[in-house]
Amino acid sequence: MTAISGKVVAITGASSGIGEATARLLAERGAAVVLGARRTERLDELAQDIRGRGGRAIACATDVTRRADLEGLVGRAVAEFGRLDVLVGNAGISRLGPVADLDVDGWSAMIDVNLRGVLYGVAAALPVFRRQGRGHLVTTVSTSGLKIVPTQAVYAATKNAVRTLLEALRQESTDGVLRTTAVSPGFVNTELTDSIEDPRVREQARRTMDELAIPPEAVARAIAFAVEQPHDVEIGEITIRPTVQG
Repeated sequence: MTAISGKVVAITGASSGIGEATARLLAERGAAVVLGARRTERLDELAQDIRGRGGRAIACATDVTRRADLEGLVGRAVAEFGRLDVLVGNAGISRLGPVADLDVDGWSAMIDVNLRGVLYGVAAALPVFRRQGRGHLVTTVSTSGLKIVPTQAVYAATKNAVRTLLEALRQESTDGVLRTTAVSPGFVNTELTDSIEDPRVREQARRTMDELAIPPEAVARAIAFAVEQPHDVEIGEITIRPTVQG
C-alpha cells in the first residue's frame, strides 16, 4: 500500500510523454487512472497495458480545447470510480518562433491548449472537489516561464499565465479543500517538439533535447511526490530539469 493507493486520477495529454509516464507510475502505486487525450488508439493501448499489469485504467477521448470533453473526462472518473481526487493537466503544445514571425494562428493554438485547456479542466473538476471536500490540481507548466529566451515568448506567456492562475487558486482555497501544484519541467524527452512548425526551430529544439533531456519518468516521480503528500500538505511548485541545463 502507498499513499497514492485508492486515489482516482484523471490525466490529460496521457497518450505519450509525461502524461503516459505519470499514468503508468500512479497506476503501479495503486491509483485508478482516467486517461484523456485525442489519440484514442494510443490511449486504448495504454489502458489495456495498465490493466494487463493489474492496474485500473480507462480511456476517454479528450480534446482540451473543448470544454465538454473536460467535463466528460471528469464525469467519467466519477461515474466509473465514484470520485475524482486529482486532475493532472498535462496537455500542451509549443509553436515556437520569433514574435516578429507573427504566427497568430500558432499563438491562438497555444492559448487554446496551454491556457484555455487548463481553465476548462478547472471548471470541470472544481465543483467535484468542492462537493467531495477535497481535491488536487497538478498542472504541467515549464521552465520556459522561469527563464525567458528568444522564440519562446508566447509559449512562456501561456505557461506563466497558468502559474499565475494556480497561485491565485491556492490563495482562494485556504479553506483546505483544494491543493494546487505547478510542475515546471526543463528539457524532457517527449514529443512536444513535434508541434513546432518552424523547421529550423524544431530541429534546434530536437538537437537540444537529444543532448540534454531527462526521461519523462523523472517528471512522473515528481508528480507522484506531490500527489502522495497528506492532504494538509501542499507542494505548490516543483522545478525539475537536467542537471546540465542552463
